[in-house]
Amino acid sequence: MIWNKAAECMSDNKRQELQLQRLKDAVNRAYSNVPYYKKRYTKNRFKPSDIKKLADLAKLPFSSKAELREGYPFNMFAVPMNEIVEVHTSSGTTGTPVVAGYTKNDIAIWSEVMARALTMAGTTKDDIVQNCYGYGLFTGGIGIHYGTQRIGATIVPISAGQTKRQLQVMIDFGTTIITCTPSYALYLAEAANEAGINMKKIKLRAGCFGAEMWTESIRNEIEKRLNLTALNIYGLTEIIGPGVAQECEAKDGLHISEDHFYPEIISPETLQPLADGEKGELVLTTLTREGMPMIRFRTKDITALHRGRCACGRTTVRMERITGRSDDMLKIRGVIVFPSQIEKALLEMKGIEPHYQIIVTRPQHLDEIEVKVEASKEIFSDEVRHLESVRDKIENHIERAIGLRVKVTLVEPKSLPRSEGKAVRVIDKRVL
Repeated sequence: MIWNKAAECMSDNKRQELQLQRLKDAVNRAYSNVPYYKKRYTKNRFKPSDIKKLADLAKLPFSSKAELREGYPFNMFAVPMNEIVEVHTSSGTTGTPVVAGYTKNDIAIWSEVMARALTMAGTTKDDIVQNCYGYGLFTGGIGIHYGTQRIGATIVPISAGQTKRQLQVMIDFGTTIITCTPSYALYLAEAANEAGINMKKIKLRAGCFGAEMWTESIRNEIEKRLNLTALNIYGLTEIIGPGVAQECEAKDGLHISEDHFYPEIISPETLQPLADGEKGELVLTTLTREGMPMIRFRTKDITALHRGRCACGRTTVRMERITGRSDDMLKIRGVIVFPSQIEKALLEMKGIEPHYQIIVTRPQHLDEIEVKVEASKEIFSDEVRHLESVRDKIENHIERAIGLRVKVTLVEPKSLPRSEGKAVRVIDKRVL
């Protein structure tokens, strides 16, 4: 099923022509209306008319979250406030939040790309979508809401939390599509199991899971426990919110809505563009956004791009599953480690649950990693000798995966904190 065949199945030549025209408009809009861009481009002796081909985008400086915070709250807007009909913010957990402004047309674009995303998960107007993302300044909830309404499906705007009620609503309303974070999906599955709910008798068919990094192993767990097809959704506040990219049922990467968002991959070290297929940091440029154009925004997300017609029929570029963030890389005794590598290794082992925490410390000037992971009920109730054997096997498996010895601590089932939003997987206690 394809929502907008003209846009999603466009020929490469036609798409590139459209992207170039829209890129010229976007750069001119930013230069003419946002002092931040005018100042930076003037400093680089760049004029919007210098954009002659798509490759010319690489001449422009990058934008980053740190710089955008300097424009708090409304200095990044490209239109007067009386044209802004909605605002959202990033979480602000690591500093001043980034404020995103939307015009009426921006909301229409957001609804469109979200309709495409939900359609990739098989959503039609006959579906009931239970939206467990948070509403409010966070973009997750309202973005899903707009896309569901655009399709004409029934939205259940239940938001995050109230797990028992979520399950009851799922049963009573006949929910067919669910949207939430992967960690919350696992929590729902755990709560359903405790309540004696047989997920095979529930009407759930598919889910769009995102807002945090997750691995293929977590996908397998979610699909097995919730009896649905688990698909990856991607977005970020600075660009528009959820709906920038979405995985189709072929599960061969996330389709980026290229007619609205232009992707690049750069080396996080050299900042130079990388070829298709090479893994690096994703950089995004909004091509149609009016309220707050973003030119060459460094997402910090590590992925790669692949082109060519997908089995689903779409021709849009596909990005690989996010394997980490360039600012979340852990450098441990000179070795670069992504939390996703540890998660993948953990979930390849039997006898443990998909709930863990990575704790990084620096005792006596030497970095150490402790991985706390919940043992299954059967393993945890065994004798100490068996627990130690399981722990040693996990430590050896992780060491083979990342090249470092870590300390594994097996903890009691359900003893690690559960999240109704983004899970906190890494706790870095080092003073860097």
